Formats: sequence, structure tokens, C-alpha cells
Amino acid sequence: MSNRILVLYGSYRSDRMGIRLANFVIDRLRQRGDDVAFIDAKAIGLPMLDRMYKEYPKGTAPEALQTLAGQIRGADGFVFVTGEYNWGIQPGLKNLTDHFLEEWFWRPAAIVSYSAGRLSGARASTAWHGTLSEMGMVVVSSTIGVGPIGQTLSAEGEPIGEGGKALEHAFPRFAEDLTWWIEAAKAQRARKAPPY
Repeated sequence: MSNRILVLYGSYRSDRMGIRLANFVIDRLRQRGDDVAFIDAKAIGLPMLDRMYKEYPKGTAPEALQTLAGQIRGADGFVFVTGEYNWGIQPGLKNLTDHFLEEWFWRPAAIVSYSAGRLSGARASTAWHGTLSEMGMVVVSSTIGVGPIGQTLSAEGEPIGEGGKALEHAFPRFAEDLTWWIEAAKAQRARKAPPY
């Protein structure tokens, strides 16, 4: 039985380099047999947070929020693909994430970061760890950092150069860790209802 994984991406830039990494992650998870859906914050286009999904009376939330809430609740795990902006996290992805809370609970999340430079979005990855934990997700210890992204992945999301080889080498361990936590969380949810 395959796992349902949402890959979330948040760049709003016109020349989005991180989409290469999102496509790589989606492709490699699908090759492993996972059921993967892509959540693109720019394509969904939520407004800046005014009301969280849970703050709308039942049945009155905008359609985009309603659909996304169902996708999040139906997922077994998440992969957040994030760039680093001024040592911090992308506002588009953070805004999308903040529209929800309970929908995220009791499932694992993994972080894949990137940057144009050699630090590979490491500071954004670190910032996301605390944020996702606070939102009720178990953040897996394996992470992937890609940088410089333009020298690691082609426009089609295929590995190139030495950075691409390192990414291909690192991905199986990353995916195995995520799968282990997905299966552990599924088993625990089946055994015992969450406390709230």
C-alpha cells in the first residue's frame, strides 16, 4: 500500500529555481511507489492570513481552503520544499501553512531546502523545524539541502554535476526515514485516537 504524501512548495518568484527540486522530490517519491500530490502555494494563491480554516463556520470556508484542508487531512506525510530568504523562510509557503493547524497533527514532515549559494537553505530548514513541530507534526531528522541549485538540478529537475550526484545519493536515506515515520504514525493512529 502506497503512502499519500503532499509535497509543498512556496516560491512566488517569476523565475522559480526551487521548482526543480520540488519536481525531483515528486519524481523520486513516485518511483518508490508513493502517491504524491503537489501543493504549489503560488498556484493556490491564498490571501495573506486573515482567518484560519477552522475560524470559518462549517461549510463557509473559501473553496481553495476547503479543498486544501481535505488534502492535508488525507495525507500520511508531508515534504516541505523551501528556499531561504534573508536567512529565513519563504513567506508564501509560511502563509499557506499558517491557514491550518489541526489538519497537520499526528503526521511526519520532512524538509528539503535550497538556495542559490553553497549553504543550501540550511537556515530556512532550521527555522522550519521549529515551526512544523509547533504545528503538531513530527519533523524527521533527515534533511536535504541543495545549493547552488542551478548547478545541481537541470531545468527539468534532473541531477547534474557533482551536486546532482550527491543529491541522488542522499535521497534514498531521506525517503526511508520519512517512510519509517509515516508507517509509525499510521500504526499509532490506528491503535489509539489522538488525545485531541
